[in-house]
Amino acid sequence: MKKWLLILLLLIIIIPLVGGYYYLSTMSFNTDKLVHLKLPVTTTIYDKNGKKIANIFKHQHRYYATFDEIPPRLIEALLAIEDTTFFEHPGINVDAIMRAIIKDIKAGKLVEGASTLTQQLVKNTLLTREKKISRKIKEVIYSLKIEKELSKEQILEFYLNQVYLGHRYYGIKTAADGYFRKELNELSLKEMAILVGLPKAPSFYAPTKNYDLSLGRANRVVSRMYELGWIDQTTYEEALQETPTVYDDTLTKNQAPFIVDEVMRRCSDIKDIKEGGYQIYTTIDLELQAAARDALKFAYDAAMKRAATLKDYNATQWEQLNGALVSIDPRSGDILALVGGVDYKKSAFNRATQSRRQPGSSFKPFLYQVALDIGYSGATELVDIARTFDYMKNGKEMKWQPSNYGRSYKGILTLREALVHSNNLATINLVYDIGLKTMLQELKRYHIANLPHDLSLSLGSISLSPLELAGYYSSFAAEGKATTPVLIRRIDNLMSETIRENESNTTQVTTPKQAFLMTSILKDVIDRGTGRRAKVQGIELAGKTGTTNRSVDAWFAGYSPTVETVVWFGNDNNTPMSRKETGGTTAAPAFQYYYKELIRIYPQVKRHFDKPEGMIETTYNGVKEYFTEISKAPKRKQAPLRLEEEELLF
Repeated sequence: MKKWLLILLLLIIIIPLVGGYYYLSTMSFNTDKLVHLKLPVTTTIYDKNGKKIANIFKHQHRYYATFDEIPPRLIEALLAIEDTTFFEHPGINVDAIMRAIIKDIKAGKLVEGASTLTQQLVKNTLLTREKKISRKIKEVIYSLKIEKELSKEQILEFYLNQVYLGHRYYGIKTAADGYFRKELNELSLKEMAILVGLPKAPSFYAPTKNYDLSLGRANRVVSRMYELGWIDQTTYEEALQETPTVYDDTLTKNQAPFIVDEVMRRCSDIKDIKEGGYQIYTTIDLELQAAARDALKFAYDAAMKRAATLKDYNATQWEQLNGALVSIDPRSGDILALVGGVDYKKSAFNRATQSRRQPGSSFKPFLYQVALDIGYSGATELVDIARTFDYMKNGKEMKWQPSNYGRSYKGILTLREALVHSNNLATINLVYDIGLKTMLQELKRYHIANLPHDLSLSLGSISLSPLELAGYYSSFAAEGKATTPVLIRRIDNLMSETIRENESNTTQVTTPKQAFLMTSILKDVIDRGTGRRAKVQGIELAGKTGTTNRSVDAWFAGYSPTVETVVWFGNDNNTPMSRKETGGTTAAPAFQYYYKELIRIYPQVKRHFDKPEGMIETTYNGVKEYFTEISKAPKRKQAPLRLEEEELLF
C-alpha cells in the first residue's frame, strides 16, 4: 500500500513538472546574460615592487580567475561536495532529483535539494531566489540550454567566479586571497575544502566568524573525496589534522589612502575603473611611503609639543596645523612616497597635490642658479643692505622695505653665504642687479607658471604644491635635468593588455657642472646653514629651508644623490603659525627622519654626490669653493692660487 502511495505521489509531482516543461519550452529563454557573463571585477593598485597597495571596487569585491588558474584538486573538492556527476549530467541530475523528492515526501517538508552546479549558476545569474514551482521549472530549462551553449569548463569558471563565499568575498580567487593571503595554486587541500564548503551557507561557515564550524564543513568535504577514492588515506588524514591560519582583513587592504585617492583622481576618465578589473602599477615604494607618513607625524608631534609650551597657546588654532611630504626619484620622475596630511582619517584633503602655498626662501635656489649660469660663482660678492623700492600699484606710489630674518645685515657677503644663510636682502639685490626682465627670461626654461613680474619673486611669492616644487627641484638633484613626477607608470586591463603608459618628460635646464655648483652650496645649507636640523650622519644631503612672512608656511626641499624630498607645514586656514615654526625648525626634522629611514631600509643606497669632471676645487676665503668655465673665480684680492689653478681659471 505504501509502495503504491509513493508511486502515486511521484506521478502527481512528475506529471505537472513534465507538462510544465513542455509548456515553458515553447517560450523564449534568453541565456545571453550568462553565456556572455560580465562580472564586476576589483581593480588593484600596486607599488613599484609589485606589492598590493589597495583594492578598488564598487559593490562586489572580486578577483577573476580563468579556468587555467584553478587547481584541478580544488575542482575535485567542489564536485565531491556539490555535484559529483557534473561531467556526466546534461545540466540536471535526474537521479538526485528523485532521491530528493522521496526524502522530502518522507520528511513531509523540504529537507534536501538536488541542484547541480549548472542549476546553481543559473539561479544566481538568470533567476530570482523565490521558492516557486515555476521558478524551478525555468531553472531546469535554462540549465539544459546552458549546457548546450557553454562547455563544462566555462560553467565551472563562471560558477567559481560568481559564487559568494562570505566576508563580502565574491569568487574563489578573492576568498583565497582574503582568508588565507594566498594565490589559488598555493592553497593546501584543507584550505580548498574550506572554500568549496562555503557556498552552502557562506555567512554561517565563514572561517572568520565560525572557525570550528568551517573546519567541520571542510572535513566533510575531505571525507567525501576519500570516500570517492579521489585522495589516498595519507592525504586524507593529513588534511583532517590541518588547521589553516585565517586572516580577517579589510576588503580594500588600503595601505596608502592618499595614494589611492590621487590614483583615482588621475583615472577619473576610465568609467568602469571600479569594476573593470584593472591592474594599476604605480611608482610608489610602500616602505618609503610608510617612512614618509611616520616622518610627517614625527615632526607634527614635535611642533605640537612646542606649541603646548607657549604662553598664548590656543588649542583650536593649533588644530589647523598640518603638513605634506613628497619624495621622488629625480632622474626617473618616479614618485616614491606622497603623504598629503598628518592623519587621513581626520582629513582626506591631499595637501601634497591639491594645496598651493608660497615656497618662500625654498624658491631662492632657482634664482641663484640663474646667477651661476650667467657667470656668477659661489665666491661672487653680493650686497646685503637695506633698500627701499618705489613702485606703482593701482595708480598709487608704494614703497617696499624688505628685511632679513632677525633684521641683521652683513653688508658684503659671497653668493654662497647669502644662500647658505638665506639672506633676503642679498637675494633681492641680486635679482635687482641682474634685472627682473633677465631673471624672468632665464627662468622660462623651468616652465614655472604664474611667476610674479616684480621683485617679490626674490622671496618666493608664487603658489606651488609640494609635488610641483619637487618636480622643479629635480633639476638640482639630477645634474641639471628637470623631470616631471610620475605616479602611474601603466594600467593593464582584465586581459593584461596595457591601455595606458606614462613616461616622464625631461628638460635639460643647466649643465651638470653648473648644477653641481648649486648642490655644493645646498650641502652647506644643511652642514652649517639654516637646514642643520636636516642633517643625517652617513649620507650627503643638500637642501634649502623656506619660511614665508609671519611663518604662514614652513618648507624644506632637498635631496640625496638619488632621492629628492619636499616637506611642507602650515595651517590649513592660511593663518600664521608660531614664530618659532620655520622651515628649519618644523619641516627639516621630517626630512631628517625620512632619510634616516631611507638608509635603514636601503643601506646600499648611494650616499655621496659625484663631482663632474672639469670642476675646479679650491679654498676661497676659508671656504671650499668650486668654479667652472662659466662660473669663474672673481678677479679681486685673494690668496694666491697655484699655477695650475690659474691656468684652469683664466
